Amino acid sequence: MRKQFAVIGNPIEQSRSPELHHAFAQSLGLELDYQKRLAPLDGFEQSMQQFFDAQGLGLNVTVPFKEQAYARCDVLTERAKIAKAVNTLWRVDGQLYGDNTDGQGLVDAIKALDWPLQHSKILIIGAGGATRGVIYPLAQAGADKIVIANRTVERATQLVADLQPAVAGTTLSACGLDQLQGEFDLVINATSASLSGDALILPEALQFNFAYEMAYGKASSFLEQAQLRGVAHSDGYGMLVGQAVEAFAIWHGVRPALKQFL
Repeated sequence: MRKQFAVIGNPIEQSRSPELHHAFAQSLGLELDYQKRLAPLDGFEQSMQQFFDAQGLGLNVTVPFKEQAYARCDVLTERAKIAKAVNTLWRVDGQLYGDNTDGQGLVDAIKALDWPLQHSKILIIGAGGATRGVIYPLAQAGADKIVIANRTVERATQLVADLQPAVAGTTLSACGLDQLQGEFDLVINATSASLSGDALILPEALQFNFAYEMAYGKASSFLEQAQLRGVAHSDGYGMLVGQAVEAFAIWHGVRPALKQFL
């Protein structure tokens, strides 16, 4: 019987995780079975338990269960503790381990583009869970300054207060979307604007060299504006691949070559 892995979420049909993990395994000469699991909105814990009771080895977690997964873990990595969300689960000696590979996936995708992160000044638009999950890995990658901009500035300010102690070498600050200005090396869109179809207007007073959209597979007003400015830009497919590479490495102890799958 092949080793069993899965991704759990609701909805789940759109997930590309099975194709990625099967492609990674094939490239490394490994055999595994990786499936999609649809869990009822009120049935995550039961579905997760059934998977591991049936000798499942590793489980990826997607929307809307990452916070529930975090709450269920016996052992958490540092980046999972800071993100307060888990997207990668595995068991050791009956204990449930959790990690969050999203932020490292973003960092690795940006590095694969050869965009600089060391001593960089970064603007992240949005102050939700996606932003919380990437601050620590970006700081670890050498960012000097990270500004979090959000429609509700109080939420961004709270995020800065929560995370600044964990990233002592990086200066965090907050502002409202109406205060966007200044020069940045990189701007990251962590809002759901591209998924909801809402326009995200970047003021002329905001200058930047690189633009990264966390979402993928949808038209993005954020990327359109970057293109009009002649700025190097990318959607979030590389982040998707990067977080999957990181999860695969945790489970199998071997790391697929990220650039091979971009």
